[in-house]
Amino acid sequence: MTSSVFDQSLQQHMWTTDEMRAVFSEENRVQKWFDFEAALALEQAALGIIPSAAASEIAARANVADIDMAALAHETRRVKHPLVPAVRALQRQCASELGEFVHFGPTSQDVYDTGMMLQVREAHRILMRDLTGVSRELYRLADAHKHTPMAGRTHSVQALPITFGHKCAVWLSELGRHHERMLALEDRTFVGQMVGAVGTKASFGPQAMALEARLMARLGLNVADISWQPARDRLGEYVSVLGLIGATLGKIANAIMNLEADEVGELAEPFVEGKVGSSTMPHKRNPAVVETVVTLSRAIRYSVAMMHDAQMAEHERDVAAVRMEWKAVPEACMMAAAMLQMMHYALSGLTVNAERMRANLDLLGGFLMSERVMFALSESVGKQTAHERVYAAAMQGMEGGLTFEEALRRDATICEALDPATLKQLLDPATYVGLAPEIVDSLLGKIRASGWLD
Repeated sequence: MTSSVFDQSLQQHMWTTDEMRAVFSEENRVQKWFDFEAALALEQAALGIIPSAAASEIAARANVADIDMAALAHETRRVKHPLVPAVRALQRQCASELGEFVHFGPTSQDVYDTGMMLQVREAHRILMRDLTGVSRELYRLADAHKHTPMAGRTHSVQALPITFGHKCAVWLSELGRHHERMLALEDRTFVGQMVGAVGTKASFGPQAMALEARLMARLGLNVADISWQPARDRLGEYVSVLGLIGATLGKIANAIMNLEADEVGELAEPFVEGKVGSSTMPHKRNPAVVETVVTLSRAIRYSVAMMHDAQMAEHERDVAAVRMEWKAVPEACMMAAAMLQMMHYALSGLTVNAERMRANLDLLGGFLMSERVMFALSESVGKQTAHERVYAAAMQGMEGGLTFEEALRRDATICEALDPATLKQLLDPATYVGLAPEIVDSLLGKIRASGWLD
């Protein structure tokens, strides 16, 4: 029986991916604990701290597949401690007295934290791969549509013409900065923990520093400069960046959803045979995928907030704070993975209706071109006067149900300054996209030079 949306067979595909669920499964969590214990034993043996036979036995037996997870869960509830039953289970797997050297020195949080870092590092590789995949799709769309005119909107209403490629390039640039953030935090984040009960390494003896360096090298993690048991900023930063990625993906998804509205009709997420939009309205083709991304982008914010709360660790160690991470970190990674997967699907099969985009540029009857007309008029009467004349004509025309051209023709000053042929040219929205294509080319050139999407 399952109750979480991350595990329910009917809903899990909307909240995460199978690949990321495996990373944060109970089995993988315990396996990462065992990986820590095995690596520690091997390095302790190399330094002569424990017998080599014990280290070899522990490493050989540190396999979660050999553990009864149901029995482990039962014992965890009985002893009220997450790690001790796992340590005892590993000890029982070892021959005779060799199991006595399991968990020789570390405190539980050394194992929790290092195990979590191993999981997050595994998740990070998936997230970076999929972030790059989504970015490649945006690169493709930006390049293909750098000349495709559409209405640019501010305050949710039409403002001036842009190109769809420029819109995609803005999204791509934002994801590029998130990619840089993810790269920049790797050295700070992927740091292990081997500091003992209160961070002093007292239980590890005089070779503690050498042992920690060897242990982290074996696990592929960096060595902390000091205990981070009460300093939770590493994971807090990681989830915060995932929250930023989620916000960007949610914004893109929301834009697609709005532009897919029948009244706009400029974009549409992929439609496949059998996709149903409504149980009562058979005609509906709902933007179900991007709508789900919007949902997840809102939900991931609360994982970020929980991680900020977890920064308030008390004294030298506070497992109450750490346990908040056990919920927030996996859920943030799982939701981020789902958003990236869904956005890749939506963008790779996105329908771009260039004809509808062009038609919508004429939706306001030419009023979209007020800025262009104003600047052309300003050459004769000055900018401020031109603004006043064009504003008056625009307001009168919109109130009176006129086209912009008709409204402008009612102003003698405008007619004197702009002949009919010039005015018609000024009112063509497809020729007023500014430097949008060149801006897109410049951005794509920088991305190519960086090698980011190779």
